[in-house]
Amino acid sequence: MKGSKKFIFTLSILMIAGMLLTACKSNWDAKLGTEENPIIFAAVPSGETERVTAGFEKMADLIYQNTGLVIEPFVATSYAGVIEALCQDPPKAHMASLATFSYILASEKGCAETALVSTRYGSASYNGQFIVSADSDYATLEDLKGATWCVPDAFSTSGVIIPTIMFQGVGIDVKTDLGEMVEAGSHEAAAAGVYNGDCDFATTYVDARTALEEDYPDIMDKTKVIALEPDIPNDGIQFVNGFPEETKAQLVAALLDLFNTDEGKEAMYEAYSWDGMEAHDDAFYDPFRQILDAAGVSAEDLAAN
Repeated sequence: MKGSKKFIFTLSILMIAGMLLTACKSNWDAKLGTEENPIIFAAVPSGETERVTAGFEKMADLIYQNTGLVIEPFVATSYAGVIEALCQDPPKAHMASLATFSYILASEKGCAETALVSTRYGSASYNGQFIVSADSDYATLEDLKGATWCVPDAFSTSGVIIPTIMFQGVGIDVKTDLGEMVEAGSHEAAAAGVYNGDCDFATTYVDARTALEEDYPDIMDKTKVIALEPDIPNDGIQFVNGFPEETKAQLVAALLDLFNTDEGKEAMYEAYSWDGMEAHDDAFYDPFRQILDAAGVSAEDLAAN
């Protein structure tokens, strides 16, 4: 009899715990998209923050008009911060726009799954570049040993991750063989760092310099590209694991539909410089994972560095 009471008590505790867990889960996902519980959409600007924020807010307004879902844009200062927000319990962000490496890291942590990949000039992939001053003697990656390095963000795929692997390929350890790494805050700012003499070289997407021509009309003449990076999957839109499927499908359809209107295209270009988006699942990133595997590194290892 005593044992039966103990069993009933234990079972009751387990049932209560399960109910509490269900309640906690529904608290963040069942009523998402209302004024009281908006969908937090986090992103890191690749360009000038004020412009990106303005486009981001226009996008949120258009989605609300089309779906009635309330989105609260959150412009973060780093990809690490966005990943942390997605991985918290309950999550502090419900969807995000992560670059390739950051998405893979968030995916490996079990915090996010991809839904859409951006396109630029009709392609869902892009390349990075190594920029130096036009009057410098730098001509190859090997020449950059000891040079100071401007990067957009420590977790930037084209800014840090792929360059690190490329440096490994020519026998350069980025931790010991290069000069100071300067986190500029955006691809444009990293390119401007070379132009202004703040660093010897920068790594950005191709071609971040064009966005600077209004402020620096001669930047294409004063700087040069000495190396290009292999194809990298574009940034995209991801959802936190456990996001309600019905709401996700509604948002994916609304986001894709933005590119069918001039107003939507303008907002997305202002926010991200995206020409369009394609629906993709996690398998889209497998070729990039193979690049990491071939180099003998993992996302966690690179993040720790």
